[in-house]
Amino acid sequence: MLQSAAGLHIYLEEKNILPQEYHNQKLESKGFMPEITIQDFPIRGQKVNLCIKRRRWEVADKGTIVTRDWDLVQKGARMTTEFAAFLKGIFG
Repeated sequence: MLQSAAGLHIYLEEKNILPQEYHNQKLESKGFMPEITIQDFPIRGQKVNLCIKRRRWEVADKGTIVTRDWDLVQKGARMTTEFAAFLKGIFG
């Protein structure tokens, strides 16, 4: 976490846990997708940016790149329901 005059910047990095839909295939970690920044609700009047680094994997026998499905977004939200629950657990 970095605090500056522009507000809080919280850096989150996806763990190297294979996506569930590819559990039966051999995947190799291939680093990260470009970092994205999401504006979140202010904390104590300070602007909050979540800087997220998502992982990517290569299917060994096909050579295709896969990522975790982040399209499962709660309606009206800009993040997954699991991610929202994670943040709620941290910040209350």
